[in-house]
Amino acid sequence: MNIFLLLCVILLAGFEAEALSYDHSASIECLAHPQKPQYNGGIIKNPELNDGLQGWTAFGNARIEHRESLGNKYVVANNRNQPHDSVAQKIYLQNGLHYSLSAWIQVSEANVLVTAMVKTTEGFKFGGAIYAEPNCWSMLKGGLTADATEVAELYFESNNTSVEIWIDNISLQPFTKKQWTSHQEQNIEKTRKKNVVVQALDEQGRPLPNARISITMKRYGFPFGSAMNKYILSNTAYHYWFASRFTVTAFENEMKWYTNEYTQGKDNYFEADVMLRYAKKHGIAVRGHNIFWEDPQYQPSWVPSLSADQLNNAVEKRINSVVSRYKDQLIGWDVINENLHSSFFESKLGQNFTSRMFNEVHNVDGNTTLFMNDYNTIEDSRDGLSTPPKYIQKIREIQSWNKQLPLGIGLESHFPNFPPNLPYMRASLDILAATGLPIWITELDVASQPNQAGYLEQVLREAHSHPGIRGIVMWTAWSPQGCFRMCLTDNNFKNLPTGDVVDKLIYEWGRKILSGTTDKNGFLKASLFHGDYKMEISHSAKKNYTFTHQLQVLSKDKSKKTTQFIQISI
Repeated sequence: MNIFLLLCVILLAGFEAEALSYDHSASIECLAHPQKPQYNGGIIKNPELNDGLQGWTAFGNARIEHRESLGNKYVVANNRNQPHDSVAQKIYLQNGLHYSLSAWIQVSEANVLVTAMVKTTEGFKFGGAIYAEPNCWSMLKGGLTADATEVAELYFESNNTSVEIWIDNISLQPFTKKQWTSHQEQNIEKTRKKNVVVQALDEQGRPLPNARISITMKRYGFPFGSAMNKYILSNTAYHYWFASRFTVTAFENEMKWYTNEYTQGKDNYFEADVMLRYAKKHGIAVRGHNIFWEDPQYQPSWVPSLSADQLNNAVEKRINSVVSRYKDQLIGWDVINENLHSSFFESKLGQNFTSRMFNEVHNVDGNTTLFMNDYNTIEDSRDGLSTPPKYIQKIREIQSWNKQLPLGIGLESHFPNFPPNLPYMRASLDILAATGLPIWITELDVASQPNQAGYLEQVLREAHSHPGIRGIVMWTAWSPQGCFRMCLTDNNFKNLPTGDVVDKLIYEWGRKILSGTTDKNGFLKASLFHGDYKMEISHSAKKNYTFTHQLQVLSKDKSKKTTQFIQISI
């Protein structure tokens, strides 16, 4: 074992030096042939099953077989009487490392949930899950972080014991935390920033060396913000604190049905209207949250007693009221809230309720992105109701009605009180990004516990660095009675540790002032976050007169150029 440990240390040192890139690719289609294993299988032995069953053993009381079809070799677990009866491989985990997991799965019949699990000395870790099908291969992608250095077992299970589980092209790739951070930094440079080249010229158009240039961001290009509520309307300190930081918001309760129509037939939009005016005044974009909420306990008090026909009429009135009122004023609508966990409307008005509502909202407000919005898709892998495959199933159901709908993926991201599973979070985002739809973090917070601020920083960094994420809204609206789960300030608007994290990241993501001096050819090169900037240029030959120039650094979505070039005469 000591020789084995020494070998692992040597391998890890070399592996660290290579700074292995992370593979964001994911397939959400069921394919006739599985794709090659990511990272050539990582630490998995015989990942493509080309060497028979070498490295693989039965788990539980399953019988395993090595099979070949159309030149492809794989392992099959059959004769299964318990969910865990399957196929397994012993793996060596190292404490603190992040592990990216992937495999290709097929089942003998039906559409069946298959889960990757890791058995450790302390219990079981969830690795990922996929709804597998017969006659084609589906990609399972997930991940985990090791809590100890030990020998563990990776296996695949399903509650449906009547099916065979077919497994191929498995991969388990370790990354150090340093490498994980490096991936984030690489993504930020590629996705959130752009190279900018400024050339200073004199009146005759000649390069001006030794010109001093400072660059100050005035507004972020990446939408980052927090929810807010009616208390912002009467609190000047809250006004200033909020507007000086954030570029996007959602209203905590003021656009919800139970607020807008507390009494049937009497609409109330006063608070929402004033909050929207405040947001517009300060250049803060607003997400519409929400039109309908599937959870029975969050309906207007008069709604549950309605007959099906009365409920349908109330639903139509709700759409025509709130969507028409705020048409073309919002950057997104949360059309159906938490419909993977609850089904109040679907149970009363039919399974097509969700698809019908998305179409009707689009017919009223055709230019606004329409979101599902749910929790535990990326934050807590123990919840099987809203996994990425479940989310995508519901999206496809909506698209089956109208493939042209401008859909978006809303991820609430209410993280629990234990360390975030960053590999699972990243893999889940990879899967969702494979849909090609914009992904927003819509209600991010972390449960209260001693390391709340530290966990918040981890998930904010992970979300901001992922290329599929288009914006982040935290669920941190302040009220005198306290926040939902996480506050950023105290009642005097002095930052709490969580607020310090937010300010640190805002500074890091572009608010710090950059300065430098042009070279002999008048050039200054910088890598800048997308956003609006003020440039100040001065030179001793100009008696240190300061020339000001406005600069907008566009994302690649709006400008295909990888480098932005600016010439300025002073």
